[in-house]
Amino acid sequence: MGNHSSSHHEPGEQQSSHNTNSAGISGKQPSRTSSDANMTRSPSGADINEKNFSQYVPIEKLSQILHSKTQSQFGVNGIVCEIFVTQLFPNYSDLGTRIFKQLHANSRAKTKHLGTVAFKQQCERYLALMDDNKILEVYVKLYGEPTEDPEKPDFITSDGVKRLLLTCYSIAMAHSTGNGVGALCPQLDRTLNSVVKSIFFSQDSLSLGFVSRWFEQNAIRLVLLVHKYCVHTLTTAYRGLEQSDGFDGGSGLELSTPVLDIKNPFSDSSSSSTSDAHSHKIDDSLMPLSQAWLLAGTLPPLYSRPQAVSSPTANKSTSSAVQIFKNKLAMIPSHWALLYDSDDHGVGANRFLHHVLGYRGPTLVLLHTRDDQTYLIASPNEWKETHLYTGSEGCVVIQLLPKFVILEKKPNILYLNTSIRGYPKGLRAGADPRKPILSVDEHFEKIDIKGIQHELISIEVSFFGHVQYHRTS
Repeated sequence: MGNHSSSHHEPGEQQSSHNTNSAGISGKQPSRTSSDANMTRSPSGADINEKNFSQYVPIEKLSQILHSKTQSQFGVNGIVCEIFVTQLFPNYSDLGTRIFKQLHANSRAKTKHLGTVAFKQQCERYLALMDDNKILEVYVKLYGEPTEDPEKPDFITSDGVKRLLLTCYSIAMAHSTGNGVGALCPQLDRTLNSVVKSIFFSQDSLSLGFVSRWFEQNAIRLVLLVHKYCVHTLTTAYRGLEQSDGFDGGSGLELSTPVLDIKNPFSDSSSSSTSDAHSHKIDDSLMPLSQAWLLAGTLPPLYSRPQAVSSPTANKSTSSAVQIFKNKLAMIPSHWALLYDSDDHGVGANRFLHHVLGYRGPTLVLLHTRDDQTYLIASPNEWKETHLYTGSEGCVVIQLLPKFVILEKKPNILYLNTSIRGYPKGLRAGADPRKPILSVDEHFEKIDIKGIQHELISIEVSFFGHVQYHRTS
C-alpha cells in the first residue's frame, strides 16, 4: 500500500529490503530480516518510507544544487559522481570519488547515480558519525579493498594506507599554508613509507581492523582531521555554489598543524647577530615538513597547541610583544622553531646545555645517526641536570626513520646529567634506569638504542616559536 501512496517516489521506484539500523557509512551490507518486509527502496537508493526532507538545511540545499547541475550537464534525475567530486572535492578527487562510491554502496542504489533523497539520507548518516573510533574505521575502509568471498573480511593494502596518509597530509598542509595548496616536502615519500613500514612490516595487506587499531593507538588525529574537512565541505559548500563562485575548498576551516618557518620573536637582540645566510641555514636544518606534520598528529596535543610559557626575565616591553604574538596565533597554526643545531652551534654536551637549559617549555630533541636512523625525544618540561629521571605526562620516545615506531610513552623517563659524580653521565630516555631504550654518552658522540651502539652525527632541538625564550648566559 505504501508503494502507491508515497508522493515523493522517483521514476522507476520498486520494493527492496533494507535494514535502516545498520545502514551507516561503515560496515558490511546488512542482511535481510523480517522487519525489512515493509521497507521500500528506489533504484537510485532512497528509503521510500523515510521522510523526504532533510533535517540538515545545508544538506537540503546542497542536494538541490548538485541535482540541478547533474540534470543540466548529464540530463540525469539525481546526482552523479563527477558532479559530486568536481563541485565539492576539486582538489581531492580521489577522496571525493571514494566518498561518493561509499555513499552509493551504502544506499544500495541500482543506478549509477544517487537520487536526491538517497543522497540526503546517506549524507545525514555520514554527518551523524560522532565516535572517533567509528570515524577512523570509516576512513580506513574507504581506502580498503573489498573481498570477493563474503566469508572473508575486507582488507587494506600498503598502497591504500599510503594514499590515506597522503590525503591526510595534503589537507593538513593546504590549510596550514593558507592558500589552499599543500606545501611540498622533498622527504614526504620517505616519511609516508616510514609509517607504512611500521604498520605492515613485510606484509602486503592487512585486515581493516588491524590497521584501524594501529591508527587508534598511534596517529588517530591525522585521520580525524580529514573527517573534519569533509564535514566542513558537506555543510558549507552550498554557500559558494549558490553564488556561482564555486566552493573554495574549506575557507574558514582552522586546522592546527605546526609549520617550521618562524624564528624566535623574543630572542635577545644582543645574541641575534647572525647573518641572513646563517639564519637561512638554520631554517634549512629543521626537521622535514612532513615529519612535523606526522609528529603533530602523533605526539600529545601539548606539542602542537599554543601554551603560556613565561620567561623568568619577562618585563613589560616583552609582555606586550607576547600578547601581540598570541593574538596572531588565533589566526595561524602553531609554529616550531629551532633552538639548537649541532651543525651550527657545535657538537658536545656543553653546547647542548648552553642552548637548551634556559628554555622552559616543551621541546623536541632529534638525534640523527651515521647509519641514517632518526630518533626523537619529546619532553613536555624544561630540561634540568639531575641524577633523577624526570618528565610529566607527555614524555615520548620515537623512532622516526627508517620506520616510525613509538618506543616509550610515559612520565619520568627522561634523564640528563653531565656533572654529578657517582651517577651515569649523558642523556637517557626509558622507563628502566638499568636498561634505557635510548642513551647518549657524556660527550654526545655515541647513541645506544636498546643495547646497539650507533655513531651520533647531529642533534637538533625544536621548540614552540610563540612562547618567550631567554637563553642563559
